[in-house]
Formats: sequence, C-alpha cells, structure tokens
Amino acid sequence: MKKIYTLLLAVALCAVAIAPLSVDESRAAIKPAVSVADVVGALGGGARFVPGQVLVGYEPSASEGARVDALHSVGALLVERIETEAMRGAGQPGVELVTLQSGLSVLDAINILRNSPVIRFAEPNWIYTHTATSNDPYYTNGSLYGMYGDATSPANQYGSQAGEAWAAGHTGSNSVYVGVIDEGVQTDHPDLAANVWTNPFDPVDGVDNDGNGFVDDKNGWDFDGNNNTVYDGTFLGLLDKHGTHVSGTIGAKGGNGVGVAGVNWNVTIISAKFLGAGGGTTANAIKAIDYITNLKTRHGLNIVATNNSWGGGGSSQALLDAIVRAALQNILFIAAAGNDTANNDATASYPANYNTTAGAGYDAVISVASINNAGALSSFSNYGATTVDLGAPGDGINSTTPRNKYGSLSGTSMATPHVTGGAALYASTHPGATAQQIRSAILGSVVPTASLAGKTTTGGRLNVSGF
Repeated sequence: MKKIYTLLLAVALCAVAIAPLSVDESRAAIKPAVSVADVVGALGGGARFVPGQVLVGYEPSASEGARVDALHSVGALLVERIETEAMRGAGQPGVELVTLQSGLSVLDAINILRNSPVIRFAEPNWIYTHTATSNDPYYTNGSLYGMYGDATSPANQYGSQAGEAWAAGHTGSNSVYVGVIDEGVQTDHPDLAANVWTNPFDPVDGVDNDGNGFVDDKNGWDFDGNNNTVYDGTFLGLLDKHGTHVSGTIGAKGGNGVGVAGVNWNVTIISAKFLGAGGGTTANAIKAIDYITNLKTRHGLNIVATNNSWGGGGSSQALLDAIVRAALQNILFIAAAGNDTANNDATASYPANYNTTAGAGYDAVISVASINNAGALSSFSNYGATTVDLGAPGDGINSTTPRNKYGSLSGTSMATPHVTGGAALYASTHPGATAQQIRSAILGSVVPTASLAGKTTTGGRLNVSGF
C-alpha cells in the first residue's frame, strides 16, 4: 500500500530446516548504511525520507560546543532532541533531529557531517509504511487457515498449527505482553478489548503518575500524533486498520463465539503507534521502540516481543541502536521481510535485515516471509537464504478491523503477527525464557517446506505446536 512520502515495505516469514545455532551463525551482522552512496542506493530502491531533515548521533566525547559547530557547518537548526529513558538507561547519548536552513540537500549535509570527528552517524529521517493488500465463526467456517494444523477441524497443514496448541491447553496468558509498533489499535473491539493493555501505573487524571514522560498513556502512546489516543480509526474504518488487523492475529479473544481467534486467546497487547495517515518516520519509530523497552525496565512488565509489520527506507544506525536497547532487555524484534518479491540477501530490506548480535550478543530480529494456504511462497513475498528466517501464513488473512468489523488482508505484514503470537505463546508455557531461547524455539520447530528451501535460513514454516 503506497502513501504520500511513504515507502512500500512488506513483512514475511520464511524458514529453512537447520539447527538454531547454525541459523544465528548464518545471518551475518549487517552494518547500517551511513555513506551517501548507500543512501543513494536506497533511494534508487524506492525509499523516501522527510525533506530537509537529518538525524544526527554524536560521539559520546563530543562537547556541546563541538556539536553546535557541526550543525552550523551545514546550516542546521535543532528540531527535537530525542533522549529517551531507554537511551539514558543504556548510557547512550541522545539523537538530534535537525532541519536544514542553508539550502544544502540532505545528501550533501550528510556527506559533510559524517566527516566530522564528533559525528557518530548522520542519516535521513526515513519514512516507513505498512504493506498489505486489501466456536469463533471465522475459525469454524474454514476462513482462518492461518490458525489451522494437520489435525484440526477444519485442517490445513500450512497453517501455524495454533489450533493444535489450543487443543493441548496452550491458549496463552495475559501475564505475557507484546508491543504492536504500527498504526493504532481499536482498543474496544469486541475481539480485542479483553487483551488490550490498560496501564495501572498512570490512571487517566491529567497527571503523569508513573513519571515516564507520557501523560495518561492508558493503552500506549500515539507517537505520530503525540497524544494518548492510540485509536483514531472512526473515519470509514480506514485509519488504524493495519494495526488492529495484526493485533487480532496475535491475540483476538478465542473461544468466545465471536469473530476470529488469535494465536493467543489470552495475551496483553500494548499499542505503540507511530504510523499515521502519511506513514511514519525513523524518529518516531525510535521513540515507539524505546517506549516499550522503558515499560519493561521501569515496571517489570513481561514484554517478550514487538511486532513490526512495516519497513522502507535505508539503513539507520539510530533505529538499530533502539532495537539493540530492546534486545538487551530480552525483547525480540519480529519484522516483515517485505512485499517486493525481492531477495533480501542481495538488496537489504529494513528493519527486517538488521542483526543485533554485535550490540546485544545475540540476534533478536526474526524476519518473516509469507506463504499461502497451499504452502507456496506468496507471490509478493521477499525472501533470503541468509537474511529471512522463516515463513508464516500471510495470504488472505482474516482478522479484526476498525468499527467492530473483520476483514481479509494479505502481505508479509500479516505473516509477521503469526510469529509474534508464537513468541508470546511459547513464553506463556515457558516462564522465564530468554529472548534468545524463544527465538531458538521458534526457528528450531519449523516444518520443512519446499517453497522455502533455499529462500530462508531455516527452510521451514511456523509451527507453534512444536514448542
């Protein structure tokens, strides 16, 4: 789905049958692009950024005067200093969002800044977007193949096998939390309300009771609109459709005789909205990721993963730093591989191509490709023998949509929440499991799939009953 100043990015799940250790070793850490040549390459691939804006990261030793001089060298003015609690907790300096006033192009300014000894990185403020096309009735009538398994009724061997996990009594737990970094979520949808987080630390009273910098963040925060209203989808049901849809796949209430069922019948979903009607920026994505990380470190919430059904743009050191901060707190970053029918080994697709091994000691990123109900790699799905991890159902997925409705969408965006749901389901039956253990369990339990052989690191598809 294309939007003004947005980037087309898909989310996909692909898998190949090899041991988890080999999977980790096969995905080499990918250094973020910082050169002008790399930025130009990303633009040639369809990436877009906010005109006239640059994200700047400084070396920790840089003095305030040296920072000012660096910005003056390109005629830049400070718009915002992004200094989250997660950054402070990691002992890292903040990131500055600046606007160019000198008439220099973004590329020229980056080229000048990156040659300064006080600059750690200078990069565009990339624009992201989601990618999708346009006794629970949908389950029982055969319309929810993504949740089926070999032995369920109805049955489909290419589903996530969630139905078999449920039959074994594994339906999730509200003590397990996931962050949905996306559009917003309809918090009162009949199939979601029971599983949407209500912040007990900050009652709605106009005061920031928990001191996290966000007043009355009842269900999360809208970083696009900078307010506590994470659901704005009343206009024709178009706004926040994508975020509501992926949330339903992760955790629509099951067994209630209504609508659809998610991989988890019980889970707690936190909305970190950064995609608005015009997409979302790197700056706001960083804030959203750090918000989730801070909730875990500040309040001890059992947040095991974030769902990231979005992408676009080039590599960003600032964004990778935020993903690493989350990884250090045992939060997986589950991402869509992309909907460009492209090989991510040859042309990186971000954020799915990031690797946190260098910064966190393990790779917290799981990149997901899409398969259809016959087990074939979806026609739109990206792939990559060394960069995409597994496949999951992403073609014609029915889930929750705004205004208490349901609808079908396709994309690696739809495949990704099946895997995020799987991470939460594993955590519910393995209390205390680390992010690395959850990742290994997901990739180690895949079912070998012909369409994914040589197209993913595992050569297999998601199997949540195999944990």
